[in-house]
Amino acid sequence: MTEPATVLVVDDEPDVADAYAAQLEDEYIVSTAYSGQEALDELDDAVDVVLLDRRMPGISGDDVLDEIRERGLACRVAMVTAVDPDFDIIDMPFDDYVIKPVSRDDLFNTIERLLTTSEYESKLRNYYALTAKHATLMANKPESELAESEEFSDLEGRMDDLRDQLDETVASFDDDDFVAVFRDIGDDPAATGIED
Repeated sequence: MTEPATVLVVDDEPDVADAYAAQLEDEYIVSTAYSGQEALDELDDAVDVVLLDRRMPGISGDDVLDEIRERGLACRVAMVTAVDPDFDIIDMPFDDYVIKPVSRDDLFNTIERLLTTSEYESKLRNYYALTAKHATLMANKPESELAESEEFSDLEGRMDDLRDQLDETVASFDDDDFVAVFRDIGDDPAATGIED
């Protein structure tokens, strides 16, 4: 069994943050922060998903989001807010935008979608690394040696398994899932193999 995902709920209204946390705590490891500063103090590599309010006094949700990306944290971020979206969201590096009021189902669906896209991204990076090794060996070893290599056969088996897993996940994606996955990958030359 894998450990449950860690979710950080950030809202300057403690009743709202606590209500979300109470709904989620049976499925996830949940912590709460009641300000932007508390959120920044809580954030580390253990956090998988952040449910982030935009409008908070002091350090806003937008500022917390920017800091998350500047730190290079791999967590997924959903803005959960009463702020109606405007064109300023186009360049904001969040993964989902949910308008309050938010139902229990909305919370769970949002988190599960973000976890699925995060898992897909991780598998895609792993698959890319395996294909790079495969291509290097194909270019530098004779076919007879490759055919006799147990390690090379194992590599091809791992690639096939990962490709099947990726195909299965992609079959369940909608447009928002693709956007969430490829937002980070497009910014990472190591993930795409494209260098500046």
